[in-house]
Amino acid sequence: MRPGRGSRPRTRRRPAHEDAIVGFVIAVDRGRYTCLVGAEGAGRAAKRKGERPRRVTAMRARELGRKSVVVGDRVRLVGDVSGRADTLARVVGIEPRASTLRRTADDTDPVERVIVANADQLVIVTALADPPPRSGMIDRCLVAAYDAGLDPLLCLTKSDLASPEPLLETYAPLDVPNVVTRKDEPVDDLGERLSGRISVLVGHSGVGKSTLVNALVPDAERAVSEVNPVTGRGRHTSSSAIALELPSGDGWIIDTPGVRSFGLAHVSPEDILGAFPDLLEGTVECPPHCTHLQSDCALDAWVAAGHASVSRLESVRRLLAGRENDDTD
Repeated sequence: MRPGRGSRPRTRRRPAHEDAIVGFVIAVDRGRYTCLVGAEGAGRAAKRKGERPRRVTAMRARELGRKSVVVGDRVRLVGDVSGRADTLARVVGIEPRASTLRRTADDTDPVERVIVANADQLVIVTALADPPPRSGMIDRCLVAAYDAGLDPLLCLTKSDLASPEPLLETYAPLDVPNVVTRKDEPVDDLGERLSGRISVLVGHSGVGKSTLVNALVPDAERAVSEVNPVTGRGRHTSSSAIALELPSGDGWIIDTPGVRSFGLAHVSPEDILGAFPDLLEGTVECPPHCTHLQSDCALDAWVAAGHASVSRLESVRRLLAGRENDDTD
């Protein structure tokens, strides 16, 4: 036996960690994961059981490999899970995800980046003015929502500066639910839409996401950005995603950093059409590798036969075109 070498034989068997407990990841910061432990992060359920949710700081265990841990994940924790100051637990596993919201850096980037896990609603926050709305960004977020299986919600802010009607008319054929907010007015309608759900907020910088979050969760104290008067773009204030529980204990919102692009390299035309069953059946007669934007696409005949509306086809083609043409910035 070589000096300094133990006598224990090597094994590929991983520890079972049968004593691991489940935590809900609410923040990620420089390799440290803030997890809420107690009824898997469901505050109201924890209160019903007499439990008091506690925050546990953890790091990744080596056996986790390269698996990414993101806000919204439910993870298995071992080690010191007391939540006391200056203690550190280990993340040894990730529970199966119910959903993953993903994007790529651009439409040619093969690397997918998971933004959040286990959300069930995507709130697309768009200002009606200052900065002006960009339909390309809305379309791309809708594609990402349909791909991830999330229910989209269009949230239009700053209606005191411009009318929401033109934008609402554009998206009416897609039956996307919406809420409209304005400065210095309650956000009760939005709060009702978030109740009982895990919602992720996505939008350009400066559209008012942080303002909404502060109104919904007064203790959040999220920094509010201003719009650059020269470029018309917002300045980044949030640097990482964070999950915040609604004061009612009946729902979560995940605030994400403002984005200027939303790559969709991972989404195929078939994935987009999968969200539109009234049109999907009509693609059976399409030529091979049809982009559904070309002149010989069978969807035109399908709509002409009365199986779906012209406005629905126009909307879906706008989503498909938005995937190929990045006008989000």
